[in-house]
Amino acid sequence: MGCGSCSTGKDGQPKGCKNNGTCGTDGCNKLTVFDWLSNMSLPNGQEAFNCVEIRFKNGRKHFFKNTENLTLSMGDVVAVEASSGHDVGVVTLTGELVRVQMKKKRVKVDSEEVLKIYRKASQKDIDIWQAAREREEPMKVRAREIAIRLQLKMKISDIEFQGDASKATFYYTAEERVDFRLLIKEFAQEFRTRIEMRQIGFRQEAARLGGIGSCGRELCCSTWLTDFRSVTTSAARYQQLSLNPQKLAGQCGKLKCCLNYELDSYLDALKEFPRQDTKLQTQKGTAVCQKIDIFKGSLWYAYEGEWMNWHELTTDQAKTIIQAAKDKKPVASLEEFAIELQQEIEVDFSNVVGQDSLTRFDKPKTSQPKKRRKKKRKPQKAKANANSNPNPKTGQKRPRKKSNNKKNNPSKDA
Repeated sequence: MGCGSCSTGKDGQPKGCKNNGTCGTDGCNKLTVFDWLSNMSLPNGQEAFNCVEIRFKNGRKHFFKNTENLTLSMGDVVAVEASSGHDVGVVTLTGELVRVQMKKKRVKVDSEEVLKIYRKASQKDIDIWQAAREREEPMKVRAREIAIRLQLKMKISDIEFQGDASKATFYYTAEERVDFRLLIKEFAQEFRTRIEMRQIGFRQEAARLGGIGSCGRELCCSTWLTDFRSVTTSAARYQQLSLNPQKLAGQCGKLKCCLNYELDSYLDALKEFPRQDTKLQTQKGTAVCQKIDIFKGSLWYAYEGEWMNWHELTTDQAKTIIQAAKDKKPVASLEEFAIELQQEIEVDFSNVVGQDSLTRFDKPKTSQPKKRRKKKRKPQKAKANANSNPNPKTGQKRPRKKSNNKKNNPSKDA
């Protein structure tokens, strides 16, 4: 999830996932590139490309020149040139693939943006770098408290120290312009270092902080997405999505970047459909498009004044009706085409596998009912004889049980 502090533990061990160099969630290796040209040797007489790609905190990457011809490999910690002093970063890519990346991002080798590498980082450089990184979190808490006390409408999202701990860059987001001149004075007096304020967008803030999206996976901007294209509500309309801001908005509060992923496929599919604002002219009346289904290739039309009765048509049928109206030979009604559509859809189902329906297990089996066993009952004559039979021990008749009914004992009432 963009855990920039994972790879900053002491002795080269990560702090967060404790995975010792490889992050299970790919947060430590954010925006990594597999060098598929590493095992290939260069042709004879060709020199190796002298630029490398170096990663800093939260996936920030830049290209640097290897003017000293150092033997570098992926994962090496190096000290590079900065605006003032030096910075410390990790080598993420070397060789000919860097040339491809620079061409892709339109970065020229001779441009002023490409600085040079000083040396491989010594243990002293790494210790200063680690000590500076440990100060970032408490500084962020204190900086937010100062901004709240000054009543500035801004949010400080992250702090990044330079490798030599000579400068701290404060990343913040704000909807309006903020006058932070007094804030910088207090920061410099509080933290005793040079301060640089850099405003970023809400999408960049989400990319730096990371998180889990509604799909259950890590945010695309914090793992692999590098360019942030503008997303409009028309992308949701083309994909027949409900314009619910709670579902369409991401963690940054803006429209989700994934709305653009399948937009081109939807636009290609919509080319086969007639325009939705085109009305169908028939002899019965004028029909207006109410709904379309891109996957089925169907459209639903309703006559003006009969908005509750929808008629389903295919794209070919709708085009046929439109062309007939242009030729001034309008069709009689939409019901003719709707009936044909129903007849085409009705296809006999063949039970190939033997599974008739999904609820076949819920229905009882149609088999012969089981015969219930009749319990044998003793005849009542046997009970009467049992009461009249004398006791085998005494030879006297068994007395009858007295009844509590008054009808049976009329002598008690007398």
